[in-house]
Amino acid sequence: MQRLYDFIRRHPTGVDTFWAVVLLGFSMLWVVSAGTGSVEGHPVGYALVGVLFSLVVALRRRAPEKMLVLAVGLGLVQLAFGLTPFMADFAMLVIIYTVAAHDGPRWASRLALAGGLSAATLSQLRWPVEGPQSGAAQVFFTIIMTVPFALAWVLGDSLRTRRAYFAQLEERASRLEQEREAQAKVAVAAERARIARELHDVVAHNVSVMVVQADGAAYVMDSSPETAKQALDTISTTGRQALAEMRRLLGILRTGEHQEAGEYVPQPDVKQIEDLVEQVRGAGLTVDFAIEGSPRPLPSGVELTAYRIVQEALTNSRKHGGPDVGASVRLVYFDDGLGLLVEDDGRGAPQEMYEDGGADGRGHGLIGMRERVGMVGGTLDAGPRPGGGFRISALLPLKPAH
Repeated sequence: MQRLYDFIRRHPTGVDTFWAVVLLGFSMLWVVSAGTGSVEGHPVGYALVGVLFSLVVALRRRAPEKMLVLAVGLGLVQLAFGLTPFMADFAMLVIIYTVAAHDGPRWASRLALAGGLSAATLSQLRWPVEGPQSGAAQVFFTIIMTVPFALAWVLGDSLRTRRAYFAQLEERASRLEQEREAQAKVAVAAERARIARELHDVVAHNVSVMVVQADGAAYVMDSSPETAKQALDTISTTGRQALAEMRRLLGILRTGEHQEAGEYVPQPDVKQIEDLVEQVRGAGLTVDFAIEGSPRPLPSGVELTAYRIVQEALTNSRKHGGPDVGASVRLVYFDDGLGLLVEDDGRGAPQEMYEDGGADGRGHGLIGMRERVGMVGGTLDAGPRPGGGFRISALLPLKPAH
């Protein structure tokens, strides 16, 4: 049975042709069996009208507007030549339903409705019922004959409305699916950008510390083995920390491999800034650290941003400050946010590195800082300090700006 339904849906014109042949057969059978009283003088006319009405049924879905015009013309021919209604006129109901259900020009639907409502009336005027019947009875009979045409148009128009409604729902669902896919792509791009910033901070800071410690260990290897050993221990600790953070970040990029992602570590926060300063001091950079205000818990995004800004600022001081550079870190707790001030007295980075991001991948640390601060709704100011050196100041609000 399902195969039959599938065949019918795939071959609509073939199905219509079958019913057109059936209608033509019944029409010709009526013409032959009606006798001389009904078809006297017009047998060819009835046969021709029956064939053309069958054609209307066969092509109703291929060319509904043209078949409607043909049906209207055939009806007018019947009125003009006195061809009384017979079996083939059933095609009028079929074409009225088809045009009303078809999503075509509105004039065709209106013409079908007007033709259907007037067909019974014109038929009664052209072939009045003989016998002692009152005018009211004739009006009632006309109304009864009009009902099938009206119902055919109403059913077709209802079907057209439902199809349009379902098509609109499908279009809306497709549009929502496309929007979800676009949002997912944006979220993935944002997450990858965040991971890239995290990796930059981890690599830039920890590898910088390891290089400085390695140079120091090589310099004092012969004269002070204990100092060289401490430097090597610092390199080992820093390397493990960097490896753990990189495994955590790269594990985010994996799907279903969290057990293999390695050791996970918590996100850095403001409390770990002091440990970061001690680590930098151990690498040979003099850092003055101070906290103003009353420390209190902050949103995780603000704490991570503050840690990464201090980390990147101290890394830049070590990279670009030159020999004997000194730095200072200030954390200021306000009622509505957290202030950061990181300064050094070195020679600072070239002007183009903090304005344009530099070339060949240089200067992206400050760009990452601005993006981080923007994500939490804060402000950042970075540039040369009067009297020499470099200054980075940031204000991180407790709540993102709307």
